[in-house]
Amino acid sequence: MTRNAKRQILDGALDLLRTEGGGAITLDAAARQAGLTKPGLMYHFPTKEALMLAVVDHVADRWETLLLHRLARPLQTASPHQRIRAYVEVALAEPFDRADFAIYSDAHYRDTLTDTWVRRFEPWLALPDTLADAARARLTAARLLADGYWTAAATGVFPIPDHDRAQLLALAEDLLKDETS
Repeated sequence: MTRNAKRQILDGALDLLRTEGGGAITLDAAARQAGLTKPGLMYHFPTKEALMLAVVDHVADRWETLLLHRLARPLQTASPHQRIRAYVEVALAEPFDRADFAIYSDAHYRDTLTDTWVRRFEPWLALPDTLADAARARLTAARLLADGYWTAAATGVFPIPDHDRAQLLALAEDLLKDETS
């Protein structure tokens, strides 16, 4: 399977979530969306679980690409403030939709999918135990602000008007001040 074919299947699965309003991805529907037979799809993704794991990784890959672009340095060299800042900026500035939210929320009903999210995002969101309590609270508040904004934007439920985004970014920036520098 070529990388492009795999991407086509995974992008198609996300498109299903957009057009179906966030319903479940089935092997039959994913195969039709990709222009394959079900056995053709199952050659590459033998189970729905395998397909869903690949879709979660596909979405996490997009996030990681965006995060690394914002971070502009290797993740391993970034401070907690820099990592959380990148996360906040991506969540508040990049376009996301109900497919992103559906795959994120669906993952929490299956341990293997949840484990994938945790594995992929823990390096970005984990805060060291040695971080001062006040800094930890500020970084956590900034992350939760970003999570709330992302949820509203991705679901379309109580969306935040675009003109308020700049004020939210300013508030997040205040929370993200690294007072040890």
